[in-house]
Amino acid sequence: MAEFTRTTAPTSERHAPHERQAPHAPSSDHRASHAPGSEQRTPPAPNRLRHPRRPRRPHRAWAVALAAGAAIVTAGAFTTVPGLLVTPLHESYSWDRGQIALAVSVNMVLFGLTAPFAAALMDRVGTRRVVVGALMLVTVGALLTSVMVRPWQLTAYWGVLIGLGSGCLTMTFAAGVTRSWFQLRRGLVTGVLSSSSHLGQLLFLPLLAWAIDRHGWRPPVVTLAFVALAVAALVLLLLRDHPADVGARPYGAPEFVPKPPPASGAAGRALKVLFEAARTGPFWVLAGMFVICGASTNGIMWSNWAPAAHDHGMRATAAASLLSLIGVFSAVGAVLSGWLTDRFDPSRLLTVYFAIRALTLLALPMAFSADVTLVMVAFVAVYGLVDVATVPPVIALGDRVYGERGPIVFGWVNSAHQLGAGASAFLGATARDLFGAYDVVWAALGAVCLVASLLAMAVRGPGGTRGPRGPRGPWNPRSRRSPRGLGAPGG
Repeated sequence: MAEFTRTTAPTSERHAPHERQAPHAPSSDHRASHAPGSEQRTPPAPNRLRHPRRPRRPHRAWAVALAAGAAIVTAGAFTTVPGLLVTPLHESYSWDRGQIALAVSVNMVLFGLTAPFAAALMDRVGTRRVVVGALMLVTVGALLTSVMVRPWQLTAYWGVLIGLGSGCLTMTFAAGVTRSWFQLRRGLVTGVLSSSSHLGQLLFLPLLAWAIDRHGWRPPVVTLAFVALAVAALVLLLLRDHPADVGARPYGAPEFVPKPPPASGAAGRALKVLFEAARTGPFWVLAGMFVICGASTNGIMWSNWAPAAHDHGMRATAAASLLSLIGVFSAVGAVLSGWLTDRFDPSRLLTVYFAIRALTLLALPMAFSADVTLVMVAFVAVYGLVDVATVPPVIALGDRVYGERGPIVFGWVNSAHQLGAGASAFLGATARDLFGAYDVVWAALGAVCLVASLLAMAVRGPGGTRGPRGPRGPWNPRSRRSPRGLGAPGG
């Protein structure tokens, strides 16, 4: 019986190599195995050879960014539809174009004003819930639009419901996602998400135009509604509010970051942040730059580009193709700008971007012609690259100056962008009626872009620095000192 024990003990040892004897108490069997003349055994293979390392999975932050990008692409698709619906609705219902434009105006206003409240609501109830709710609003609004029979219903469904829903899925949402999930590559991810809205326009615009020409306006609208519903399911599957929800660290973070407690009073907090930020100089500088940004990009281009091209004899299809090409370069420019924001001073990048935009707008009258020339293609490429490129640096400056309030502050700054866009769309058309050409419009926009280029030089980070990190922490609203040395709050 003892002999049986001696022969089976090593066998059990081979099957359980992790159960080793203490070095100070060797067993009799162990001593026997090393006795002269005893049989030598091959030691068991090391653990690392028995259990090969599994390949590392991608960080969860990239799946969250994917879900966020899909939601922003979907919201961007809905911004292309009103321009395609004007003529079909006018022909189907004999509605005035002004009645149709009212719904579009309400949509644009709510799109801009919703963003800061949505950012505060995300802090209160979670990003995932707000995004799913926004996509459901968009879905319901599109489905109701497909069965409307009165002009006021278009304003209520497309203007209010879709305006509120899509307003939650703007660049403010992108800023909140990148701030929670990324410590490295923030600028790059912000650029990619910022370009997602234009990507939605590029993907869906030709498809929607083709579908409306062949099947009428209702089937494409219903199709978009179901696309929004599918994206809501994707968001439920992939998106999480904070890395701590899945026991992960933010991408690039050296240690675990606990989830902040929910912020109470979403609407009140958004207004409070606005009032506190409005007492500081950087807020007005950023808002002023974005008013000019909105006026000199989508405000003038999406509403007045085709008429301006027509004034020079260019065909509508050629003008639309050039506008889509601007969107392509805008997406590329946003990603490139995010990459640059991770490496260079955001204020200096804004100075360069606005200066380039000013030069392109001043040169535009000389580039216009009846045909698509190489000069016009060069304008489209250069202008497109700096079209959305301003977003990542402005978000970075907002985070640097206002800390955790940065996404809400950027929401209000983005509202200023929409106000500038709306004013430019109206004033550009009015100037065309007064002067008979758009030349004065391009000159005026070029001049204000030069002003924005100078304004960008005034924005500094905490402690008056412009580098990637300031010596002091982000802005404290209780402090009597301005976050960039522009004077005390209120000055």
